[in-house]
Amino acid sequence: MAVSAARVMSRRLANGAFTAFCVLVTLLALAFLAAILTTLIQKGVAGLSVDTFTMNTPAAGSRGGLLNAIIGSVLLCLYAMAIALVLGILAGTWLAEYAGDSRYGSVVRFINDVLLSAPSILIGLFVWQIMVANLLHHFSGYAGSVALALIAVPVIARTTEDVLRLQPTSLRESGVALGTPFWTVIRSILWKSASAGILTGGLLAFARISGETAPLLFTALNNQFLSLDMSKEMANLPVLMFNFALSAYDDLQRLAWAAALIVSGSVLGVTVIARLVSREQKQG
Repeated sequence: MAVSAARVMSRRLANGAFTAFCVLVTLLALAFLAAILTTLIQKGVAGLSVDTFTMNTPAAGSRGGLLNAIIGSVLLCLYAMAIALVLGILAGTWLAEYAGDSRYGSVVRFINDVLLSAPSILIGLFVWQIMVANLLHHFSGYAGSVALALIAVPVIARTTEDVLRLQPTSLRESGVALGTPFWTVIRSILWKSASAGILTGGLLAFARISGETAPLLFTALNNQFLSLDMSKEMANLPVLMFNFALSAYDDLQRLAWAAALIVSGSVLGVTVIARLVSREQKQG
């Protein structure tokens, strides 16, 4: 009995020590996160003004804002999502409904997993080599959108596959039993049933690419002026943050913090919407 009581006490002490360690590490991580958010909000808000949303990026010491970079980022992400949604949904649908456990399907899933964890700078270099160096011979918004799309496609494909696999087999059987072609069953029944999950994947992919800097440095580069021509260099918030944060001028650094706050706020908003959509799907 004495040995048994000693073991119980030893296990309780070990469990208490491990729990205390986990709590300490969690509090430490939350403290760092709070410090980052506090700094971002304080310096970001200080850089916000009406000019931030109504004027183009200035030269050092001049009055200006982030209008061209905001519009450029929106255009780059919209074009990227238009590409990524089509490719990602179709790829995820094929993996869920046609590939099964085949060897080819396993290879595609493996490649998709590799792309999910691939450094974004490698994707930027790849698109630069194909589109900028060999095809277009100059930086462009189209190249930037393609680079961002390659980052978003694996996220959407994985989400689409997982959501479609969760749909009841009876949905497929009921459509096929009526003589409906299977592709029509997918389009009219399965996609509608899984629409909330697919939308969640799209929103998460959008949040994923909103703050990417490295791919755009090699593809879209930057533009100090407002331009809607995607065939030319395109202004964007991530690259502007990178350039202005390294500047020696305080006014440009303030704009960099304002841009960081705008990007972080947009990512947070999209992530919250994705969580709400996911929660509604689970409740449904």
